[in-house]
Amino acid sequence: MSTVAYQPAVTPTQNELVELYESVGWSAYTSDPARLAAAVSASLAVVTARQDDKLVGLARLVGDGLTIVYLQDILVSPGHQRRGIGGELLQRLFAPYCDVRQKVLITDDEPAQRAFYEAMGFTETRDLKRPIRTFVKFG
Repeated sequence: MSTVAYQPAVTPTQNELVELYESVGWSAYTSDPARLAAAVSASLAVVTARQDDKLVGLARLVGDGLTIVYLQDILVSPGHQRRGIGGELLQRLFAPYCDVRQKVLITDDEPAQRAFYEAMGFTETRDLKRPIRTFVKFG
């Protein structure tokens, strides 16, 4: 199997994005492909993973890059999961923002996701020593 190539700041095509997002079942994003492509293009930072020129992973940040960065999306196509691609994407994505105080994400309540994010240095808010609250509004 060929190696995976990581690329910062390269926005995939709309078709590549739709294929990747659909591969992980994120149909809320793929229902409007132009909006998905525009959102990824407008991100603060994007890192992609490709194998044999095929998009197999993507991670993106939004935020100001100075006081807060928000992990908006990280996804790896099912056939490429559990190979370290997600961890490598996160490491490369966050590296330029190591001095940013707040690194935030919201994710589904699945044990495997919690284990992954904890392995990447994140702490679930309910486990923090100093209590904080998180609020969201989906529209």
